[in-house]
Amino acid sequence: MSNFADMNPVKTSIHRFPGCPEGLPEYHATLQVQDGSLPFESQLEAILKAYQEVSAGKTVLLRRFFLSDPAKQAHLLKSLLQDLPAAATSIIGQPPLNGTQIAAWVYAVSGGEYKDGIFAHNGYTHSWVGGMKSEENGSEAQTAALFKAYDTSLAAKGMNVADHCLRTWIFVRDVDNNYGGVVKGRRDYFNGIGLTSNTHFIASTGIAGFSARPQNLVCMDAYAASGLQTGQIQYLHAYDHLSPTALYGVTFERGTAVTYGDRQHVFISGTASIDKEGQVLHPDNPQKQAERMLENVDALLQEADAGFGEIVYSIVYLRNAADYPSVREVLQKRCPMLNPVYVLAPVCRPAWLVEMECMAVNGIGDKRFAAL
Repeated sequence: MSNFADMNPVKTSIHRFPGCPEGLPEYHATLQVQDGSLPFESQLEAILKAYQEVSAGKTVLLRRFFLSDPAKQAHLLKSLLQDLPAAATSIIGQPPLNGTQIAAWVYAVSGGEYKDGIFAHNGYTHSWVGGMKSEENGSEAQTAALFKAYDTSLAAKGMNVADHCLRTWIFVRDVDNNYGGVVKGRRDYFNGIGLTSNTHFIASTGIAGFSARPQNLVCMDAYAASGLQTGQIQYLHAYDHLSPTALYGVTFERGTAVTYGDRQHVFISGTASIDKEGQVLHPDNPQKQAERMLENVDALLQEADAGFGEIVYSIVYLRNAADYPSVREVLQKRCPMLNPVYVLAPVCRPAWLVEMECMAVNGIGDKRFAAL
């Protein structure tokens, strides 16, 4: 269920899934400042106050902060976060498009055991990480180094990328020039660990985003889980709407659904206005692109027996700030139940003007498996 409340000057959207007696309640919240005229320090103070209210009595597994200028803002944010309970933290340069300087997405649970970045409950182990960076030479080398380092860190937790990683977010500085290196670095690394179009890839968003340091061409967040059995993971394709990603040389899944005993998590990768031949549709029309984007997201959700009403968070990425009002109008008309975070972040092809990612949680569980 959802609860929308205006917390002056922050609008907080909280989606709570209660779970069964054996399963954990989970919470997804987006925090958005409403008054762009406030100085950054006041906006940050308001966001952190809302964050503390949302997270009180819960375990935060991931918190992502969207900043307009990380080089100036990230240090202050990090210094204030040190006084709060630890959590996987992502700080990325993707300016909010409502005219403010900071927004946030928070994922939290009640109960379970959390220690050293590992959350365990009911035989499952979950690992969320944020803000992975590399300073190798070039985006291809940085991407490969990030996945290698991530694999090494997972090994210490009894996991690995090939078998346990379910979702990644790859943020690329100057995406128009550096995304090609990301594609090659990831593809080559996946080939080396046995992930091909004949096995599976990983749900992912590859999008423009930047850290405080210009040396970091590529940053990454990721989620992995162990304890899942055969049949709990479903990869989503919607081939009647979208092409296989390998058709144009990239290596990610359009979406991934994970079924527990009491619910299903549906991770939808960054999705744009694309057809089943892999071509961009409506290259010069942001409204039409937004409509097709939503059609594609809907097709992926339906493949997992989910719908827009079960989306717990959504992020909409725009190439041009001027398109924000018209794209927002399309989403408000088509999906009035959503409260996306809109950020300035060009998509990987210049012709794509808008992209959306989201996660849905529904009550379609399978009693063969343990609850979350």
